[in-house]
Amino acid sequence: MREDRMPTAPDGYSDWLADLKQRIHGAQQRATLAVNRELVLLYWQIGREILVRQADQGWGSKVVDRLAHDLRNAFPDMKGFSPRNLKYMRAFAEAWPDGEFVQAALAQLPWYHQLALLDKLQTTEDRQWYAAQAVENGWSRNVLVMQIESGLRQRTGAAVSNFSKRLPQPQSDLARESLKDPYRLDFLGLGKEAQERAIEDALVKHVTQFLMELGAGFAFVGRQVHVEVGNKDFYIDLLFYHLKLRCYVVVELKAGEFQPEYAGKLNFYLSAVDSQLKHTSDNPSLGLLLCKSRDKVVAEYALRDMSKPIGVAEYHLVQALPRELETDLPRIEDIERELEDAGDEPAEGTV
Repeated sequence: MREDRMPTAPDGYSDWLADLKQRIHGAQQRATLAVNRELVLLYWQIGREILVRQADQGWGSKVVDRLAHDLRNAFPDMKGFSPRNLKYMRAFAEAWPDGEFVQAALAQLPWYHQLALLDKLQTTEDRQWYAAQAVENGWSRNVLVMQIESGLRQRTGAAVSNFSKRLPQPQSDLARESLKDPYRLDFLGLGKEAQERAIEDALVKHVTQFLMELGAGFAFVGRQVHVEVGNKDFYIDLLFYHLKLRCYVVVELKAGEFQPEYAGKLNFYLSAVDSQLKHTSDNPSLGLLLCKSRDKVVAEYALRDMSKPIGVAEYHLVQALPRELETDLPRIEDIERELEDAGDEPAEGTV
């Protein structure tokens, strides 16, 4: 037998190899997370000690420049001790005075995520909310920034709905939090006057981005989904399944202002889906009417006596939400540029 030929794999070898690969990959991920955690905690401790010494001993701001110089001399192979990054460490410790919270929850996020939370948000409540969402959904730093700039927290749970009357607790709260208002569809590249079919076509083409905008748990089932009632054919614009709510979600698109009759038609579609598609183990299907505009009071009246759980929300085809005000901290881009120049730009998910 030639030396460069691999011997035939015995029975069960492929499964064993696949298991080994998965375990090795998992170990690599855990090691990366452990490194991130230790660095984030180290940075918090350094920032905390800068704060304490400046407050208790009257050290001025110049101590940061001196500290950066001395640390880089002491650890020439270790990056991250620039004056800019040390200022972020100080701001990080000032923003999160509770060391137990940093260790238990916040240290799960890489340092670049921490910079985004500090740079883009002004309040502890907002930072805590977005940090929790980033951990739960495994957001990259870029996705975290996008969600912050789109005003995700303000939009979450803001749709008009009748969920509290049509769904039991806690499903009604979970369903309400699964919807937004407005939905940002500017990634479609369409103008304000786009028609329903054009929007629907673009949403299917960019379904990955649409799923991200819908939020965690949504799975795409199909478009123009056929249901037959009596001897007539009907077609649902977009059909999803929500993995956390364990139910179908029927989405109807309207290129104009919300009209009360839209709710009646969606109520009909939900009855058909519950009768023909819903499994016995599924929860009642939800409806979402996406309209170019809607009068909140009219929508509330229209949903008041509907038998099925329905939400009504607006969509925006162009940027319509203001960006958060930036802080007076050094820009994240400056920190990244320093690391790039040093040849030490971290990979996504690491610091």
